[in-house]
Amino acid sequence: MRLYRLHSKQILPISKEKAWHFLSDPANLKVITPDAMGFEILSGADKEMFAGQIIQYNVSPIAGIKTRWVTEITHVDQGRYFVDEQRFGPYALWHHKHFINPTENGVEMEDIIDYKIPFGLLGQLVHRLFIKNQLTKIFKYREDKLIELFGKVDGKPSLLELKKI
Repeated sequence: MRLYRLHSKQILPISKEKAWHFLSDPANLKVITPDAMGFEILSGADKEMFAGQIIQYNVSPIAGIKTRWVTEITHVDQGRYFVDEQRFGPYALWHHKHFINPTENGVEMEDIIDYKIPFGLLGQLVHRLFIKNQLTKIFKYREDKLIELFGKVDGKPSLLELKKI
């Protein structure tokens, strides 16, 4: 099985506190996820984020087929970063680090996701043909939605890269 990494950075013209308040609220994940994904929180998002928190979702990544996704918030450093890991879902591994770093123009939001696809060579083929493009579209949607919600820092390009590691 190959390990892949999606790395995304975006500068938002907001305070660290406002960024943390928005990004650490699991309910806001629906706001920054494309409607076509059929994202629905089932349980676990009713409290302020804490290490050990289990959150259950339904997503429909392919042709409206619902898939259950269960994540655990494994690390939280209030105002700085948090980590979620898939406990049950479509990936063989999903480890997602969210960082919020202050900048002179607001905050830099950084996501680093290390993931594996199940099903060996077939999974690698599906990744190349479908999953890689879908993840890129989802994170581009997030970038655009965050600009719509909070504005953009002119002259500061974002980063979105997906590679094998």
